Parts: sequence; C-alpha cells; structure tokens
Amino acid sequence: MIEVNWSRTDLIDESAEVVEHQTKQQKNRLDQTSGVNIDEFSEGRVKVTKVVVDEHGQEQIGKKEGTYITLSVPTLTIDDTNGFEQLEKSFTKYLDDIHQDIEITKDSKVLVIGLGNKTITPDAIGPFAIDSMQNEQSENPSDHFIMYAPGVTGQTGFETSDFIRALTERIKPSLVLVIDALATRGSSRLCKTIQITNTGIHPGSGVGNQRTEVSKEVMGVPVTAIGVPTVVDATVIIADAIDNVFRSIAARIEEKGKPSGKLSVSSWTPDSNQRVDLNLIKPIFGEWSTWSNEDRLQLFEEAFASHPERLIVTPKEVDVWITKYSILISKCLFNWMEHKVK
Repeated sequence: MIEVNWSRTDLIDESAEVVEHQTKQQKNRLDQTSGVNIDEFSEGRVKVTKVVVDEHGQEQIGKKEGTYITLSVPTLTIDDTNGFEQLEKSFTKYLDDIHQDIEITKDSKVLVIGLGNKTITPDAIGPFAIDSMQNEQSENPSDHFIMYAPGVTGQTGFETSDFIRALTERIKPSLVLVIDALATRGSSRLCKTIQITNTGIHPGSGVGNQRTEVSKEVMGVPVTAIGVPTVVDATVIIADAIDNVFRSIAARIEEKGKPSGKLSVSSWTPDSNQRVDLNLIKPIFGEWSTWSNEDRLQLFEEAFASHPERLIVTPKEVDVWITKYSILISKCLFNWMEHKVK
C-alpha cells in the first residue's frame, strides 16, 4: 500500500513514532539508549502516561525534547462526578510535577493564553478556560495570573505566536501557560484526556493548520501547553467502528456453544479488552478482517485521500464537555498557584 500519514494527532502517546517504538519494546519502558522513556501506570481510574524525550530521542522520533504527561479516564462520561474529581486531582498533581524546576514566588507573573476560536465549539476550550479563570479571579483575586484569548489567525490576520511574544516581552512572566483543543487518532480518547507538556505547542497542527510554535525557544520564557482532545478524523471513526463490529462478531462465534453463552438472558456484549480470534471471521469477510486497526486506517486514508472534503468529528455533547473542562482547568490552575506560592 502507498504510505499515507494517518496519524493526525496532538497526543504524543498516539504518535506513529512513539507507537512504533513502544511496539518494538513490547510496550514497556523504552531502552535508555533510545533517548525516549515511557512510563505507564494508573492512579485510581486515571491512566497516566509520562513520556520523557532527551536530545537523542528528539532526533530518533522527531518530537521535541521535554516532558509529556497524558492523563486519561477511559470510562469518563459527562455526568461522572467521581471521574472528574479523580482527573482533577491528578491534573493538579502533575501541574506541580512538571513545574518543579520553575521558581514561582509571590511576585511572579504567569501569562495564561487561551488558544482557539470561541465561535467554533470544539476549538473553544482555550477562550472558555480564560472566561472561567476570569470568573474565578473576580471571586478569589490573584495577582499572579494575566489572562488573554488572542483568537486565531483566521480571525485577526495576525500570527498568534507574535501576539503572545509581544505580551511576553512586555509582561516578562516567569511562565507562559497555553490552553488549547487537541486532535486525537483514537475515538475512545475524545474528551477523556488531558495532556501537559513543557515543550510548547504548534497551534492547529492536529488538524493540518500548522502555525508558528509557541515555545520557550520563541518566547524566551518557559512555556507549558495544556490540551484536551475534542476532535478526531472521520477515517478513525470508520476504522474504530469496523474494528468493534469484527471483534463483536468474532467474540460471539467464539462464545457460541459455551455454557456462559447459553445462560445469557439478554443480548450478550463482549468485553472491549477481551482478546478475540479474528481468524474466526476470515471465511466471512476475507483477509482484511484480520488486519490490525492501523492497517485498516491506512487503507481508508488511501481511499479518501483524493476526496475534496476531510471530515473532522466531535461528540454531540461537546459544548458540555468544553464547559466542564474549562472549569476544571481554571480551578486546578488556581489551586496549583495557591500551593506553589506558599
């Protein structure tokens, strides 16, 4: 097959380079000589993935040197109070972890930038987070945060990075925090994940709109990016749906005749984590039914490569998700700052 770049994602643990290296190392921590260390563990319901890339690793996988922390609650739902509480606790903890080498005093200023287009809901988490922080500021005044939502280049005609650099030069903050919506290549990650990284951010890169980066190298001060994946490529949805159908049919065939299948009093649904033998459905659907999800995704990317429209998908309740994450991020930033300057 012709190689097509299907990994449209802002999450480092989903990037083709890291996934490839994880597979080679059987998804354990990468060998020290590779320059990339991956540590995966759980804290309650929160799955934590910490990726540290050094100078050598940057050359190996093409990702900037620094630390990337991904927090995910796979079973999170809009009304899941417990899930959001656990995610909030972990987010505050790793905000502190990633900034442990940055000195924040009672006189320090932190510039908070909300990237995105407020008129497009899936892209509005940055501006909404700024609104939430301003509301929090009115109730619990803090002299540390300076907040700004610059809009997007398509609205202003001016490079967003230049806006931020001008503010940085004028304010001279100890830290720049950038909040933005991200793209994912896994539909199960939509609105269930937060990524924190001290490498900065390329606005719009996840959906192919590459802009000038917002980073320490450009701004002259440390930059931390906070992102929530709110969109996914339509081809990913297709590949995930077909994978679920194939796995479900194979699991049902495998279960047929077993006592557990006969005792079921309702429609039986296989566990999503259950290993199934896809060779069972090969006589029905042919060779491609046994392909990996990535290979099918590659096939769909090739099939739709010449299509004039590339569809980006977001959950129908995205407005509620955006509101909840805006409040969560705002609350955690104020809690973190209060703890940091004590």
